[in-house]
Amino acid sequence: MRFGPEYEEHRRLPDGTPVLLRLVGPADREKLLAGFARLSDESRYARFFTAMPRLPDATLDRLLHTDGWNHLAIGAEADDGLAQAEGYGIARFIRLEEAPDVAEAAVVVVDHMQRRGLGKLLLSRLAAAAHERGITRFRAEILRTNQPMISLLHELDGAAHPTYEGHVAVYDFAVPGHGDEDAHHGPLFGVLRLVAAGLQVALRRLLPVTPGE
Repeated sequence: MRFGPEYEEHRRLPDGTPVLLRLVGPADREKLLAGFARLSDESRYARFFTAMPRLPDATLDRLLHTDGWNHLAIGAEADDGLAQAEGYGIARFIRLEEAPDVAEAAVVVVDHMQRRGLGKLLLSRLAAAAHERGITRFRAEILRTNQPMISLLHELDGAAHPTYEGHVAVYDFAVPGHGDEDAHHGPLFGVLRLVAAGLQVALRRLLPVTPGE
């Protein structure tokens, strides 16, 4: 399996920036906190659907509790040989219990690394890892108030018909069976271009826990 526990990949972004891709786990707690601190307020709201000055411990625990099969996260960091390399972004999926071939998926990239091709690279690898694990569709959830994003989705895929759950529009996209970033096609990678430009989608199963949940 390509995307197993030992997965590491050294890449260069189109602007020449070297990055290291690897799986994310519990040992990355401080790195994830540091990355969250570098997100703008707008990126935090787009990612978590709520204002969040700090990352709650319960949400952080869930972000780090990956099993490599039903919940997988691929992180990108500076490939500079430092023990505490700066984290640049994370792409993750969480398989749905009620639909085992579907997973919620999202990509988040720190603001200063957006629009540089990192989101494109991360989602291509996430798609390949999901395909290895029998996942055929990614689910994206977008705030209904984010009309520019929804309009762009319909331009990319005229057949896209979301379901609505409260203030969230839910879209499903087919996962291609390859991971080569130079071979993108279809609406999923159209969404990717929007994500790489700084428009995030959320994983509802990782949203902050409210009292009583």
